[in-house]
Amino acid sequence: MMVPIKPHLWFDSQAKEAAEFYTGLLPESTVTYVNQLHNTPSGDCDIVEFTLAGQPFMAISAGPLFKFNPSISFMVHFDTATHLDEVWNKLVVGGKVMMALDSYPFNDRYGWLADKYGVSWQLLLKNSGEQRPVVMPSLLFTEAMAGKAGEAIDFYCSIFKDSKRGTTAPRPQDIGPDKAGTLMYADFFINGTWLVAMDSAHPHDFVFNEAVSLLISCETQEEIDYYFSALSADPKSEQCGWLKDKFGISWQVTSTLMADVFRKGTREQIDRVTQGIHADEKDRPGSPETGLSGGIILFIKSPYECLFHQSKSHANLGIVYMIPHFV
Repeated sequence: MMVPIKPHLWFDSQAKEAAEFYTGLLPESTVTYVNQLHNTPSGDCDIVEFTLAGQPFMAISAGPLFKFNPSISFMVHFDTATHLDEVWNKLVVGGKVMMALDSYPFNDRYGWLADKYGVSWQLLLKNSGEQRPVVMPSLLFTEAMAGKAGEAIDFYCSIFKDSKRGTTAPRPQDIGPDKAGTLMYADFFINGTWLVAMDSAHPHDFVFNEAVSLLISCETQEEIDYYFSALSADPKSEQCGWLKDKFGISWQVTSTLMADVFRKGTREQIDRVTQGIHADEKDRPGSPETGLSGGIILFIKSPYECLFHQSKSHANLGIVYMIPHFV
């Protein structure tokens, strides 16, 4: 079964608080699970999974290593202006408005803001065209990547087996620094998930970073190796299942078994996994098991640091996590 791509949000310490706040904004939203990792290099880390209007998310509280910016935002579609305004008024408290809530040529009711945690949101009314999900991750290609949104869509659609392009709205002519043909808006469908891509050649003080990554859940080792090899373009970022593609977007390639670890694992098991931080790397076997009776033990903390890795002495933990063979 195909698992949708999950945006993964990196918070300093507010992952649980933010998830509870977000799931109170829209129907069909809930916190799926919360777990905590003890005695990590960042202290106690909350891990949270939640859905927002049906779109799955992951979040972690792991210290102030990365800051949210508008390069990846979340576009939210509303049936009525009343509901849109209600959610806007909650998100804007303690946040920052980037485009005022108003009528624009492309939408009768639209606004762009960063909330009190720094996460960016675009709120707009549904249009009368093709149906789209309520929540869609939106990628803004800026600075050196400005003008590459179309290329990125083609790249992702070539990698993911279930993919298609949707709406495409290129600029008809040069508009300031934005060149004709670059994307004002486009959306595309990969791995059961609709995403948006846009270009902006205007000066910005932000680019893609690890604060928001895109998580691919895989059921087999072959899938993990395939996506990791196809997407990765920065060897320095190839750490513990994290990677960066050629556009600077961060991805995590993980196993579907990871969710089972946090849903089904006991406190004792999770604490014992935490103790595996200092396991000897040379004990890692060349190929993981595919059940819950031993195998690779790994949890991703960041692109630069593993919290856990394989040790044969941990086979009795009953936890498996698969990673690229060449990591």
